[in-house]
Amino acid sequence: MGELTVMGRILLVFRLVRSDLRRHPGQAAMLLLSLTVATGMLALGGSLGGATETLYRHTRAATAGPDVVAVSPDDSAAAAHTQAALTSDPAVAAHSGPYLQYYSKLSAKGSTSHVVVTAADAEPGKVDRPLVTSGTWVRSGGVVVERGFATALGVHVGDHVTVAGRSMPVVGTAVSAATTVYPFAQLTGPDGGPSDYSGLVWMSEPDTRVLASKHLPAASLLYLKLHDPDATRMFLNAHRGPAVYATFFSWQFMIVQDGSIIEGTQPILVIGSWLLSFLAIAGVATLAAGRAAKQTRRVGLLKAVGATPGLIAAVLLSEYVALALIADVLGLLAARFTQPIVVNPTASLLTTSAGPSGGVITITTVVALAVALLTTLGPTLRAMRTETVAALSDAARQPDQRARLTRLAAMLPVPVLLGLRLIARRPGRAFLQACSITATVITITALLMIFVQRQVSYGIDSPRLGNLEDAQSRHMIIAVAAALVTLAAVNTLTTTWTTALEARHTMAVARTLGATPGQVTAGLSAAQLLPSVPGAVVGIPLGIAFCWPFSHAGTIYPPAWWLFAGASATVLVTAACTALPARTAAHRSVAQTLSAETT
Repeated sequence: MGELTVMGRILLVFRLVRSDLRRHPGQAAMLLLSLTVATGMLALGGSLGGATETLYRHTRAATAGPDVVAVSPDDSAAAAHTQAALTSDPAVAAHSGPYLQYYSKLSAKGSTSHVVVTAADAEPGKVDRPLVTSGTWVRSGGVVVERGFATALGVHVGDHVTVAGRSMPVVGTAVSAATTVYPFAQLTGPDGGPSDYSGLVWMSEPDTRVLASKHLPAASLLYLKLHDPDATRMFLNAHRGPAVYATFFSWQFMIVQDGSIIEGTQPILVIGSWLLSFLAIAGVATLAAGRAAKQTRRVGLLKAVGATPGLIAAVLLSEYVALALIADVLGLLAARFTQPIVVNPTASLLTTSAGPSGGVITITTVVALAVALLTTLGPTLRAMRTETVAALSDAARQPDQRARLTRLAAMLPVPVLLGLRLIARRPGRAFLQACSITATVITITALLMIFVQRQVSYGIDSPRLGNLEDAQSRHMIIAVAAALVTLAAVNTLTTTWTTALEARHTMAVARTLGATPGQVTAGLSAAQLLPSVPGAVVGIPLGIAFCWPFSHAGTIYPPAWWLFAGASATVLVTAACTALPARTAAHRSVAQTLSAETT
């Protein structure tokens, strides 16, 4: 063994790791699932910072978006004077407009919404050239609907919409960087601005004359392109004053306003990723502990053939490190393909393939490796410190006997007695089980908190046009809750099966002393349920505390019985997850188990 070259050692480690993965595919799959979900959620949460800006810049470049939008409240002489002063400024490289914009209402497919109608030329100007995503650009008798607005309404090319009482066909959908995403198209106007939810449509200039005849509120838009796009603040400061008949919106303002649609998403994903990371730690630690006995015997065999401590450590740790790196890659890929959907829920911006940044990749890789190494390092070191003879004999560890505790335990029902004995032998594992349930109940409580809040619809008496900000938060908390419940269930299955394997001799002895298979099954389940109950109870107040930073004076709290029902459901699911592995272990042959112990 000592004469192996470096390449020979690497090849040996690779073969040993590969053979071990083939013998334990289920455990490898559990580890991959846990770490992939945790790193994917962490990468997605970390990628949202600045993601809206990336999409906006991409859209702005593709549509010749303006650096400044000047909105005058009408098309009066004062507005024309201000617009002339703006276009003659040497800092302005190009401009388009002015265009008239009308504020009205639009109805389609049973929904009614505020709408901003912008008069558009058949051929867009140098600044703001909306990109048609389906159909064609404006023509007489037709309307082009901003893509985010069209998505919310559920309208497509060929459908009809009613604008200010006039039915018109939808001839196309388009995206633009000259306004903020749906539902913030109303930059300013009769209702005050972006807080008054509106969609955007474009109509030909002759068609908008009908709107003018109805005396609808109107404004005049001017799109400006500066020689230095980063000098917008200086430009705006030079044109502020009582004589300026316009309100200004910079491209930087557009980014901030667009980002508000997902401002509640990032903290949910980041906090959820840390909860998932904890569950991954609990799951990997249980897997590592369950394989400690086999690792000890494996160390004995490697020592017997002359393997060095470094080679032994490489063999034992390489499997977990390799799986952690594979899980990290899978999680990053999942985040890359999911990010455009999460960051652009309105579909008002053009999507881009930009994935997690280098910093996010570094963080997720460090977390994945830390989870794998920190949870497996202890069992690995204990196995390496075991003497060769003791490792090869693989004798079962005799539990400590405490007479007083034994007398007290004798008064308990058999399932509870067996469960408590298993907990006493592995208190750390019971603590991890309790914490796993606590993390799950925290998320379920937060989910209930979000669902009971009052929803503000974007439409006018149109529930279909729901609040995208709230919907986005709901979708993210549902995704986090689903991931947590899945990992908690996997951890429960793993813990129950590992406990059953470690306690197979104890359970066999209990069977010989009169315990029935049902009592053994209940005892194995009780070892997981007893710590789960306090974990679920603690999760309720912690879940409410989790929501406090996002609460306000009008926050509604769900009924107490809802919270306890959610915690109780978690405990029941835990009981169901323990049933199958516990029942399988309880029906193992007593004779085979005891004979294996004596051989």
